[in-house]
Amino acid sequence: MLSLLRLLCFYALGLGYEKLVRGQDDNPDTGARFLCRAIAVGADTCLVPVVPEPNAAAHEEVLRNTVMQLRETVLQQKETIVNQLGTINELTTKLSLCESASEEGKYESGGSWSKNNQNTMGDLPRDPNDTIDNLGKTMQSLKDRLENLEQQQQRANMSGALFPSELRDLLQRRLGDLENQLLSKVNNLEEEKSLLYNETTAHRQKTESTLNSLLTRINELEKGGSGFKSPEQFKLVLPLRTNYLYGRMAKSLPEMYSFTLCMWLRSSAGPGIGTPFSYGVPGQANEIVVMEWGNNPIELLINDKHLYSSPMLPVQVAQLPLSVRDGRWRHICITWTTRDGLWEAYQDGQKLGAGDNLAPWHRIKPGGAIILGQEQDMVGGRFDATQAFVGELSQVNIWDKVLKPSDILTMANCSSYTPGNVVSWLDSDVEVFGGGAAKLALEICQDRLSETES
Repeated sequence: MLSLLRLLCFYALGLGYEKLVRGQDDNPDTGARFLCRAIAVGADTCLVPVVPEPNAAAHEEVLRNTVMQLRETVLQQKETIVNQLGTINELTTKLSLCESASEEGKYESGGSWSKNNQNTMGDLPRDPNDTIDNLGKTMQSLKDRLENLEQQQQRANMSGALFPSELRDLLQRRLGDLENQLLSKVNNLEEEKSLLYNETTAHRQKTESTLNSLLTRINELEKGGSGFKSPEQFKLVLPLRTNYLYGRMAKSLPEMYSFTLCMWLRSSAGPGIGTPFSYGVPGQANEIVVMEWGNNPIELLINDKHLYSSPMLPVQVAQLPLSVRDGRWRHICITWTTRDGLWEAYQDGQKLGAGDNLAPWHRIKPGGAIILGQEQDMVGGRFDATQAFVGELSQVNIWDKVLKPSDILTMANCSSYTPGNVVSWLDSDVEVFGGGAAKLALEICQDRLSETES
């Protein structure tokens, strides 16, 4: 009987201690405590009420407040707090083992445990008074450690002292992560800003280009409106075979790897109509030349080397099967591409000839001079009167690509007019030199129709 009462006292004390530490006691605190002690056999009771210890409730409240404050202010010290609570969990486990032994084991009269007289508690003292003393010491030690942590935290908050190394490392990692996230966000914003700037710049450049084209067109209309119905409805007249009558285009050519050259011309001069078109660049006066000299057929010269040409070099001259010396308006188009030096010749919308190996893989050099009516022996000058063009020219246009046969046909039969995308026929872009040369109004399709009727 005495042993059973001792076990009940020890069990009650363990439950009260566990609730006190965990702060989970839902019943109101009456201030009453019980102490188990050894009494003689036959005594009435072992439960002796103990006078409430002063400030016990205050101590419990301090512990609860301390735990709550630590949870709120030092959440990052969780690992440290968990390590400190290990002792409490260990004692709780031992009390549970004691409870299990009291229910399942049998206590023998010799004062030893059953199950081969072995102590199932391991290092648990046999004397209940020693157990109570150890538990009290443990509680006091935990209380001191908690109060020490609270004091350290308060001193750190008041004096700005450094946190423990674990907390400091954790904060540094968190700050590093936040800094990396911030840098990543800033980089993303910079990329978005750069893309937006590029799109805005491209849009602005496109808008400015469109406005400039419109302004140029308006200026051209204003300049040409007084003399011609439209800027392209005029002709260049070169009546004499001299070395001082010619026209010059204000624009030059860009670097090209293919081109299409179209024009209207009328001539009855002989022998040969001369040079209606020539393009010269520094170092090569005959970069592109269309000419009919003497009794030779019309020729297309590209990067012509004159006397320095060799039979071993690619051909720089192609003879075109065109016939334009009948005194009528004729529409001619010539195409060329650097790929294998392919060329084609059209007259009045019909393809009359084609060939290859004409200056293959050559690139048309930019920044030269376009002369109408003369062949250049130097860029923009040194003309030969015997090679001068005699007749009329109109709608000289150049594209940096090979036009489709259908596009050439629509221009030749007056179904539509398409200006060149690199050089177009405009009154403001054609300058006339020499007395007797002139620009006169012309409606090419009506003039050609009148020729057909006559």
